[in-house]
Amino acid sequence: MVQFAANAKSVIPAVNNMKDFEKLLGTPARSVIVLDSHLSQIDAIARMARQHHKSVFLHADLIQGLKNDLYAAEFICQNIRPYGIISTRANVLEVAKKRGLVTVLRIFLLDSRSIETGYRLLDQVHPDLVELLPGLIPEMIREVREKAGIPVIAGGLIRTKEEINHAFAAGAAAVSTSNRELWKFSS
Repeated sequence: MVQFAANAKSVIPAVNNMKDFEKLLGTPARSVIVLDSHLSQIDAIARMARQHHKSVFLHADLIQGLKNDLYAAEFICQNIRPYGIISTRANVLEVAKKRGLVTVLRIFLLDSRSIETGYRLLDQVHPDLVELLPGLIPEMIREVREKAGIPVIAGGLIRTKEEINHAFAAGAAAVSTSNRELWKFSS
């Protein structure tokens, strides 16, 4: 399982294309989140990540050409074997968890109803991590971390070093960002 030390906050690069992924392979980044991808790319992505000692998290909901269902989750887990799976769907995360992959429940902080749904999914799935989007709400980072008792990744709309520091101060174990300028940031 992913371990986040209390004093070792990290920025996790989130990539939207193969070009950015390949650039990250030669960097010190230990983990990478692959957002938009295509079915034909995910095997190569996972293989290259392992070769470069990177932990790759595939966002299962955003893999083009692969329906987001139990069969797709089984395919990813058995054939691709990424380090972890990110999803908003309980059934996908349950399959990944049974197959020994690190699971990340992505929760969108839209309104009270979405937060309630997120808490129900946390209770149902018991993921290893939770990613909150947008990651700009310190009160929600604190609340979810305390209620869930698992590390929180703050993601979405984080554009500055100050916003990263606010997320860390609120208790985020990591920040995910697709902003290349923030990939090298350390608190």
